[in-house]
Amino acid sequence: MSSKSLWQGACFAATATMAALGTAYAQTPAPAAPAPAATTAAPAADAPPPGYWIDGIHLSAQLDAGVIFNPFRPSTGLNWGQAFTDHSNQVQLNQLLLTAEKPLDPKNPDYQWGFKVQFMYGSDARFTQYLGEFNNTFPGDRYQFDLVEANVQAHVPFPTSGGMDIKAGQYATPLGYETINPVTNPFYSHSYIFQYGLPYEHTGLLTTTHVTPMLDLYAGVDTGTNTTFGPLGDNNGAVGGIGGFGLNLYDGNLTVLALTHVGPEQATRALSPIGINANGQWRAYNDAVITYKYSDALTLTTEFNWVRDAYGFQNQPVNAFGVAQYGSYSLTETLTLNGRVELFRDDNNFFVAAYSGTNDPILSEQGLPLRSNAYGANGIYGASPHGNSTYGALTLGVTYKPTLPVVTGLLVRPEVRWDHAFTTNNPYNQNYQAVGNKGTGNSFTFGADVVVTF
Repeated sequence: MSSKSLWQGACFAATATMAALGTAYAQTPAPAAPAPAATTAAPAADAPPPGYWIDGIHLSAQLDAGVIFNPFRPSTGLNWGQAFTDHSNQVQLNQLLLTAEKPLDPKNPDYQWGFKVQFMYGSDARFTQYLGEFNNTFPGDRYQFDLVEANVQAHVPFPTSGGMDIKAGQYATPLGYETINPVTNPFYSHSYIFQYGLPYEHTGLLTTTHVTPMLDLYAGVDTGTNTTFGPLGDNNGAVGGIGGFGLNLYDGNLTVLALTHVGPEQATRALSPIGINANGQWRAYNDAVITYKYSDALTLTTEFNWVRDAYGFQNQPVNAFGVAQYGSYSLTETLTLNGRVELFRDDNNFFVAAYSGTNDPILSEQGLPLRSNAYGANGIYGASPHGNSTYGALTLGVTYKPTLPVVTGLLVRPEVRWDHAFTTNNPYNQNYQAVGNKGTGNSFTFGADVVVTF
């Protein structure tokens, strides 16, 4: 049987399993309507986050560590398609996250103020750092430092009856389903959409206007994607912005979050020497997340993604398209089954890449020379501007949340993942520097992580 047939069969089986779960619980009574919330589309926790509270200020420390095993032992040492879990067969500390925040109360319609400060140390910080801020703090080390969030927040009871939330400073992007914080993700490994089709962070101003209990409007202005200010901060001289809407339907059981971030993301220092104005080369990240709570046990989430850069390769526009389907089924209060099926097409091999150098993701965004090799799907990154790649990924896993007296939160997330290339470039498990080594069209990985919150 061909790999394409195997992939189609696996996708059909996963879809049939989700459908069967839904049918089996079709008679389950609908959950009670949740209390009205000021924000509609953004997911809200059922209870205050774990940690410690001091006069409305929440303090927490969180550790995420794990390993992804690749039985084929890629000669590059990198798991292609897994940026945040790229090192194969090596235990890594992804995050040590320290947070202090005063969150807004979504049920309070009056004037409010709040803040959030969040620091990260770990291997994930290689990708989430703002340009020009703590870049390569520990030279040559896989573990780096990042100030993930530093913002002030306010709620004002105008211009609508639901009021407006305002956030100013540095903050994680509101686009997308998966997040930098591992606690709100179903899996240890990330989707192609999260890693290659979305920004991670912004510096600027973001507003959420609660027009009605069913409709939110998002609007913001910022320095761009993963950027701060200054000569090594923003990689060009133009601003970016966020716009979109959120819907809260059927008593909160169906939500839609559709957002776009637009602005130039190419680096002036890279394009100016060849006579191109980077400020005029716009990139648009477009993302929609639809979440349906079918029953108390079953939740289905669909994500659509399209990212387009006006310059791309050699002043030719490039596009990537993605769709991901998630299913989450709670067996007990402590055990949840999770599934994810995804397709992601990189039309010009522009967005998906693997970096062997610690600081190379930041250097690439800044338009500076890389200190090692960055690999694209058809060889050295940037060497195949007219190629294309279509990736598929099927991930199955379990989230185990035992209650322990010594910690405020514990997650254990084993998973198994199958990645498949539908094009002929065979990007997985190969040595990209070796002539004639074409790699394979499939990748099988399995692993687990542990997230502990204090």
